[in-house]
Amino acid sequence: MFENLVLRRIFGPRTDEVTEEWRRLHNEQLNDLYSSPNIVQVIKSRRMKWAGHVACMGEERRAYRVLLGKPEGKRPLGKPRCRWVDIRLDVGMWTGLGLPKIETGGRRL
Repeated sequence: MFENLVLRRIFGPRTDEVTEEWRRLHNEQLNDLYSSPNIVQVIKSRRMKWAGHVACMGEERRAYRVLLGKPEGKRPLGKPRCRWVDIRLDVGMWTGLGLPKIETGGRRL
């Protein structure tokens, strides 16, 4: 959407050959003028290419199992459980161990 807006601003309006009136360019005409591949189509084609590559793999490969697998179970509701890393960072912040030391030359900040 934004790309077409910018391209319309760059290329400007054109005169219609039949009615000879000024009009905005259609998306196909912008693509013909700019001749750049559509980024959405490029991403979709690369995903399909990767899926075909993974589909040819054997069943023992992890990527194949991830592509065809379905997650089991449910995610827990509510706030995520606290991890040990989170506790360590909390203690470091309170004790000053987690904060960088700043040299002030004896002055208070």
